[in-house]
Amino acid sequence: MHDDMGGAEAGIEAWRVCSSGRMRGSFAALKDDDEKQTTAHAQAFISTAKAEILEGMSTLTATKVLSDRINRIEVSATMAITAEALKMKAAGIDLADFGAGEPHFNTPQHIKDAAIKAIENNFTRYTAVGGVPQVRQAIVDRHRADFGTNYSIDECVFTAGGKLALFNAIQVLVDHGDEVILPVPYWVSYKDIIEYAGGKVVYVESDEAENFRVTAKMIEDAITDRTKAIILNTPSNPSGAVMPQEDVEAIVRMAHERGIYVLADECYTYLNFSGKPVSAGSQIDCKEHVVVLGTLSKTYAMTGWRAGFALGPKQIISAMSKLQSQSTSNTASMVQQASIAALTASQECVEVMKADYITLRDRILEGFKTIPGLTCTVPEGAFYVYPNVSAFIGKGGIKSAGDLAAKLLSEAHVVVVPGEAFGTAEHIRLSYAVSADVIDKGVARIREYLGNLG
Repeated sequence: MHDDMGGAEAGIEAWRVCSSGRMRGSFAALKDDDEKQTTAHAQAFISTAKAEILEGMSTLTATKVLSDRINRIEVSATMAITAEALKMKAAGIDLADFGAGEPHFNTPQHIKDAAIKAIENNFTRYTAVGGVPQVRQAIVDRHRADFGTNYSIDECVFTAGGKLALFNAIQVLVDHGDEVILPVPYWVSYKDIIEYAGGKVVYVESDEAENFRVTAKMIEDAITDRTKAIILNTPSNPSGAVMPQEDVEAIVRMAHERGIYVLADECYTYLNFSGKPVSAGSQIDCKEHVVVLGTLSKTYAMTGWRAGFALGPKQIISAMSKLQSQSTSNTASMVQQASIAALTASQECVEVMKADYITLRDRILEGFKTIPGLTCTVPEGAFYVYPNVSAFIGKGGIKSAGDLAAKLLSEAHVVVVPGEAFGTAEHIRLSYAVSADVIDKGVARIREYLGNLG
């Protein structure tokens, strides 16, 4: 064997030699030796080959530790930025933090009380994988009251957060090579979860001039014979854009007629500032091709509780429950009780929070008007602004939105998320779910930094 062979190649060559005619020839050349010598020679040859095979296998194992599927995805950009911001805060640096997408409110007291009561009553054991019947009933009742749907509890699964509902839905629907249509800009995790499942992302560019609108025609033009699903997220993270009800209905009906699934991420649906909340699940005659993905995190300020759900066809919900049974199992039992309280009690707290978000949105948009060159669409929901920073790329050594985000963090001590994480190259995302003081401080720092770029 060649001296410069790697261990893996050496092992493979040894195996090939062991099974080749050359080895048989070696044994033939030994036929005049006595039987013991022949046996000894053969055993020595095989032992050497075996050792080299094992060495090759060891090298193969050493050179590839991680699976292909985990190497297809990246760390969540928002989580990475949040981690860096936490390090800086721990070092005593004063940050204007617009990075994390979570409410600045505390969880309402009646929800916390329900969890405390559950713990005190020892409601702390395993439950059914998909959630106790009462929490699933609360979900379908809330959805029926708000959107006129007719889901049963067998068409509902309770998950450890809305992200898990999305992950499980894609895992049970998408095979290798299946295409999933994804409007741009998109939430950071969509792309990676699709690719983790082996799917192919098909991007549809939205129209920033029309507040990032996505129409049925735009989606239809992207459909191929490999299209398995379409993801709709309204109100949108990161842009805050709200899809008009007629666009949602047109896309759902078109998908249904073509046998394509709509995965409707509606985690911000109650934070719709432009009118009545909209759900893709409202088109009851199309429900066999709609999976509604929801969460209590944003609606009730429950991000750390990890309370999400999916509504959809029984076959899909059953498959999601099966997958969940082999991963997280049930969501924490006391969280389920807290969620029942959130869903069944007065929804006044939701309206109070939404009103504050509108005030904060208007405040940050007014601040942006004092920054020459910065433009921004008016978000109609969620709690994000997505300003266009293209006027500043190319100045002061800034080569991209990512560069700008890094400089704002290190030099201006402002935390934002670069647009590249959401599929665009000329934007940054800011969450205005912060105090008015943080907005004023952050806008002033951004204005000063951008003004000094020249």
